[in-house]
Amino acid sequence: MFRYTVVSLIAVGISFVVLGITVGLLKWPAFWANITATAIATVPSYELNRRWAWGKHGKSHLWKEVVPFWVLAFIGLAFSTWAAVLAESFSKHHQLGHFWHTVVIEGAVLGSYGILWVGKFIIFNKLLFVHHPQDLEPALDGRTGLPG
Repeated sequence: MFRYTVVSLIAVGISFVVLGITVGLLKWPAFWANITATAIATVPSYELNRRWAWGKHGKSHLWKEVVPFWVLAFIGLAFSTWAAVLAESFSKHHQLGHFWHTVVIEGAVLGSYGILWVGKFIIFNKLLFVHHPQDLEPALDGRTGLPG
């Protein structure tokens, strides 16, 4: 749980910085800024979650790890982009200055990631990065069950 939290903080930090640059400095629309920020942050998130948080090594399994991870990332992208666009609309409707416009969008995206965080942990821990230890129980055919 600690390592997953640290990886999440790193990924959110990367996304937050990219979002701040694209919305705050480059004045991109929230839609494109959030897509860019999420795409950039998802790559280190996958690697850090897989290798450090769950201790998986070796080649990634395309259908058991990579595809489900990216499906979850795209669900998070859709949800956070929806939140960013709503926040942008709110900001424009209330005629907030550019600084507060950026803060509102970043807050909405951060909040959306917070909502998804617990669900993703359960999916990662129970389905995606599950360790499959060898059966160490004695077998009925006389094998000891101990690794050779």
